[in-house]
Amino acid sequence: MPDQWEFKSHTYDNCNCSVSCGCQFNEPTTHGNCHFVYTGTVIDGHFNGTPLAGLNWSLICLFPNEIAEGNGKRQIVIDDRADEAQRKALETIISGQACEPLSNHFSVFGSLCTEFFDTLFLPIELEVDLTGRTARVEIPGVVKSAASPIVNEFSGEPFNIALTRPAGSFEFTVGAIGRGSTETEGDIKMAFEDSWAMFCVHHYNQDGLIRSKSPLTDWIGS
Repeated sequence: MPDQWEFKSHTYDNCNCSVSCGCQFNEPTTHGNCHFVYTGTVIDGHFNGTPLAGLNWSLICLFPNEIAEGNGKRQIVIDDRADEAQRKALETIISGQACEPLSNHFSVFGSLCTEFFDTLFLPIELEVDLTGRTARVEIPGVVKSAASPIVNEFSGEPFNIALTRPAGSFEFTVGAIGRGSTETEGDIKMAFEDSWAMFCVHHYNQDGLIRSKSPLTDWIGS
């Protein structure tokens, strides 16, 4: 019987593009390459009955040119609090091996990578506020990252802007945009400052993206 699973994560993504990341609009990247770190916390989920809620995860990728050209490097980091079954489940999901091909962003990125580093099992400190557009990540010896809202230069107040994807997305339905800075060490080294940051809910199962209501739309009608 095929794997049956669900994965719902509050996720922070920081890449080296400007805050108008071309990838989101089928345009070229800012610098002709893509370096990024996704870090999330599973708020609900299971894999063939193995519970996953409460565990953190991270995905680190470096593409030397445009993502579509491939030749990417990938490393997965999984919360060291996970037991053996949970580790295997999260690694299977994040590597894109347990879904319809190209039906979520894990599968898409995995298909475009040619170098895969060993999965790490480490403490993942993550604070993420989707609606506040703030985040802090620390994975010892691997990732340090922080994000904050874009600030309106006229009023000095946080500038609230988001992307909505009513159709055609393999990653999210709503994503809030901020600014982030990240530095990584170890197998994949990179650093970028004051660049594209996105806050979203990743909600997938074995068939692909699940279109569920996002907390990022709670303000509608208020």
